[in-house]
Amino acid sequence: MIKLTVKPVFVSIILGLSLFLAVVLLSPYTTFLSLSPSAGESDIWSVRRLVEWRPCKWWLHGHLTPFPAKSNGYICVDCYGGLNQMRRDFCDGVGVAHLLNATLVLPKFEVAAYWNESSDFADIFEADYFIQHMDGFVKVVKELPPEISSKEPFHVDCSKRKGQFDYVESVLPALLEHKYISLTPAMSQRRDRYPRFAKAALCQACYSALRLTRSLQKKAAELLEAIPKPFLSLHLRFEPDMVAYSQCEYQGLSPTSMQAIEAARGDRKPWTGEVAHIWRRRGKCPLTPNETALILQALSIPTNTNIYLAAGDGLMEIEGLTSVYTNVVTKSALRTGEDFTRMHGNTKAALDYYVSINSDSYMATYFGNMDKMVAAMRAFKGLYKTLFLSRKAFAEFTYQGLEGKELMQALWKVHRDDFLMGRGSALPDCFCEFEL
Repeated sequence: MIKLTVKPVFVSIILGLSLFLAVVLLSPYTTFLSLSPSAGESDIWSVRRLVEWRPCKWWLHGHLTPFPAKSNGYICVDCYGGLNQMRRDFCDGVGVAHLLNATLVLPKFEVAAYWNESSDFADIFEADYFIQHMDGFVKVVKELPPEISSKEPFHVDCSKRKGQFDYVESVLPALLEHKYISLTPAMSQRRDRYPRFAKAALCQACYSALRLTRSLQKKAAELLEAIPKPFLSLHLRFEPDMVAYSQCEYQGLSPTSMQAIEAARGDRKPWTGEVAHIWRRRGKCPLTPNETALILQALSIPTNTNIYLAAGDGLMEIEGLTSVYTNVVTKSALRTGEDFTRMHGNTKAALDYYVSINSDSYMATYFGNMDKMVAAMRAFKGLYKTLFLSRKAFAEFTYQGLEGKELMQALWKVHRDDFLMGRGSALPDCFCEFEL
């Protein structure tokens, strides 16, 4: 009796899969199965996606867990580094605050002194908007009450914690004892260990509640309007400190670039010999602008494409890109007014972020904090022309000696597979896979 029940189901599954494969193979979209785009085919964006990432329903439409009547204390999140790193840490802190039933105090953003700019939360994001949109997820205050504000917070540094680290076991006792703590979130903490109600607070903070100030939004909207349409936003990382930190060596760079890299190296000497080859093949070396141009060509991105360069100051060897792609624009070229020239660090990074989440397409040569935030926000907005260029694949193919058409075909294939499967399109913490 069991066999008679199971067999028809098994046969139906096999028939269903066979029918699906037949439809795919015979569909007009089978060009994505080729090793390279056929003659007359358009760019990588013409590939039919099989998977997309969308905001999970449990976050957007889930029922909020009621707060206990009494808070366990106050948490202020320590935020350091660039804008998107601070944003990541702050969002993590929101999840922790909900997890520990703590009241969140809006932070100050600790920026490098040479940027010479204010670093209050409200200088970048709308504080009232954030508080309003976090209602029901976490309690938020701009300032501490008088009985707490005179105290120094008890500092809890979780940045180096790894493995089965648990905030409730490790941080809650300090919060209950001191009532006011400053928290440095764990850099490697896996958010899939968060209870869903805490993760929902993190997601709400990152993608719904954080909005740029009206002043910054106005500047960003003006910059967006000035960019020729349609356009690709390209986040290219090849600054001296980036290259120095990677410990990679490059051949054929200009003397000026080499001097800048050496000045930034300090004690971080480049790898040599076989270790250098292994390091590069693991995808640890930033793509040069010239390598980036080659990959864009492999993906059939037309050389007359309008490209907005989302990059900081000090980008080296840019001629390697602009000699091939001639319609490249930067924020400094488009906005030259005194108001713009006074902007530094975080505020300029906010402009790049705004432009990138609203661009027609987005590519990045790295997978850093900005790229993760931009990719997730684009998925939140339903914009799926997002792709990360593979440093690892490029290094492996060139190590194998591939060049010319053979190299271009190999680069097309690996990026085509990434794009059609939606790899890297969003952070899975708040987004779920949807098969198309």
